[in-house]
Amino acid sequence: MNDRHHRHHETPLGPVLLVATDAGLCGLYFDDHVGLDRVDAGRRADTDALDDVRRQLDEYFAGERLAFDIQLAAAGSAFEQRVWGELRQIPRGTTATYAEIAERIGRPRGAARAVGAANGKNPVSIIVPCHRVIGAGGALTGYAGGLARKHALLQLEGAIGKAVVPSAALPWMTQTSLRSPSKSA
Repeated sequence: MNDRHHRHHETPLGPVLLVATDAGLCGLYFDDHVGLDRVDAGRRADTDALDDVRRQLDEYFAGERLAFDIQLAAAGSAFEQRVWGELRQIPRGTTATYAEIAERIGRPRGAARAVGAANGKNPVSIIVPCHRVIGAGGALTGYAGGLARKHALLQLEGAIGKAVVPSAALPWMTQTSLRSPSKSA
């Protein structure tokens, strides 16, 4: 049986909830994440599992990890899985538009909205880097963890010059200190 277990972990952008089964990580959510997969009585808190995920997240935020090596078990439609797979191909420090992702998976540019919907259903934030997808013209658009976090993640990765965020979306950012990515990793 694939019992689900969870663990909370502190990050520079606030606490995250990690949810996994024996098959792999199936959720990574900020506490105020839109569409948060709430922990229910059917899941158990786990203090030992998910240590590798926590370690890799810490390395990522320290600028020491450029890519994640984590077994995923995210549930989604075939189309969502294709989009999420393509998101994992966007290198750290770069961005792509919804239309570009649509083209990469063999869909017409007009499928950008469908890609956006699949992007919005990504249950494994950061690891599946949906924050690297931006709107046409470089505008930051929706992120279930909030635009301020999307901005901070892109800044951490060195891609911030390719995105614009309204300053009103960043009120808590002055309290958050992120180190620049290490070039030696």
